[in-house]
Amino acid sequence: MLSDIFGQAIEAMRHNGRRTAITVLGMAWGIATVVLLLAYGAGFGRAFETIFAQFGTNMIGVFPGRTSEQAGGSKAGVQVRFQMDDVERIQETIPGIIHVSPFVSKEVPVQNDLHTYTWEVQGITAELQSIQNMDVVQGRFITAADMQQRNHVAVIGSEAKAKLYSGAFPLGQTIRLNGVSFEVVGVLKAKMQEGDNNLNRIIYVPLTTMGDLKDTKYLDGIWMSYNGDHATVQHALRNSLGAAHAFRPSDHNAIYVADIMQQLSQFRIVSLGLQVLLLFIGALTLGIAGIGLMNIMLVSVQQRTREIGVEKALGARKRHILMQFLAEAMVITGVGGIAGIALAYGVSKAVGSITFYSALASNADAADIHLLISTNTVIVATAILVLVGTISGMIPAIQAANLDPIEALRYE
Repeated sequence: MLSDIFGQAIEAMRHNGRRTAITVLGMAWGIATVVLLLAYGAGFGRAFETIFAQFGTNMIGVFPGRTSEQAGGSKAGVQVRFQMDDVERIQETIPGIIHVSPFVSKEVPVQNDLHTYTWEVQGITAELQSIQNMDVVQGRFITAADMQQRNHVAVIGSEAKAKLYSGAFPLGQTIRLNGVSFEVVGVLKAKMQEGDNNLNRIIYVPLTTMGDLKDTKYLDGIWMSYNGDHATVQHALRNSLGAAHAFRPSDHNAIYVADIMQQLSQFRIVSLGLQVLLLFIGALTLGIAGIGLMNIMLVSVQQRTREIGVEKALGARKRHILMQFLAEAMVITGVGGIAGIALAYGVSKAVGSITFYSALASNADAADIHLLISTNTVIVATAILVLVGTISGMIPAIQAANLDPIEALRYE
C-alpha cells in the first residue's frame, strides 16, 4: 500500500513538473542554508579551540602581585615574591597537579656573528615543554640533565631562528646572551602570534643557568598543568599560596592567576550562543521554504478536488487521502533535502575556510573558520527538515481528507 501511495505522489509530481521543481529548489535552498550556518557556527567554535589548544588548555599560570587587602597584622600593599619553595608547595599541596615549571625572564642583548637584537630570555625547567605544548622542529628541548649540569644551552623560537640565521642551520651555533655564550640545541615550532608579540622570539635557557644573566632567587611566575576541574585547582592554589605568603585568598591583586580553561569556557558560551542564533536563522529560512511547500500543496488539493471526491466515492477513507497528500509533500521534502545537503557539501568544499584569526595573527591558518560539515550537523538539519516538511504537508493533507465527497464530485 505504501508503495502505491508513494507511486501516486511521484506521478503527481511529474504531472506538475515545473511547480514541483520550484518547490524542491526552495526546500533545497532552505536545508543548504541550515547546514552551512551550522557548519559556520561549529567552525567558529573549533577556531577558538585551536587558538587555545596551541598553548594547552589544562594549564594555569600564577604571577606575583601586591596585596590590596589587610591580612592579619600586615597592611595592604605588600609585595608578594615567589621562590622555589612555592614550586614544591604547589606540587605537594594542590590536587591534580601534573607538572610545574617556574620561570625567570629578562630582556637582554642577543647576538651572533652577524646580528644583535634585544629579546626576552626565559629561564625555565624541562617540564614547560609539556605544560605549554611546545613542539620542537629542530634539535631538542631543555632536559633535566641541562638543569643539573647548568649547561649553557638555548632553545630559540621560530622567528628568532629566522632573524639570527635566515636559512642557515642553527643547531650547534653559538649565541651570546648579555655577553654569555650559549649553544643553540633546539628550534621551536611557530605559534600563532598577533602583531608585534614576541612569542616566537623568546630564547629559553635552563633556569639554573639563567643565574648567569639574572638573580633567580625570586621567580617571575609559575606555570602548571593539571587534571580535574580548573576552578577547584585555582581555589586550592589561592588558599595554599595565601597561607604561605600571608594574604587573603580573596585578594586577587596579591597574585594573578591565568586560568586558560576559564577563559576558554567563556569563549565556549559565546560560541554556543552564536550556534543557537545561526540555527534559529536557518530554521526560519527553511520555514519560509516550508510555507512555499504548503501553498503548493493547497493549490494541488484545490486542483484535484474532483479526483478526491471520486476516490472517496470508490471507498477511500480519510487516512488514505491524508497519507496520499502527506506522502507527496514528504517526497518533495526528501528530494529537496538530499539536493540541499549535496549543495551544502559542494559549497563547503568550494569555500574551504573563511579568514578569521589569520587576519590578526601570523601562523594562524589553522584557527580560521573551516566549513567542515559533521554528521551531527546533518542530523540536526535533517530533523528540522522533517519537522518543517511534516507540518507543511499535514495542513493541506488534512484539508484534502476532510473534503465532503458529494461536494467534491460537484466541484468544477
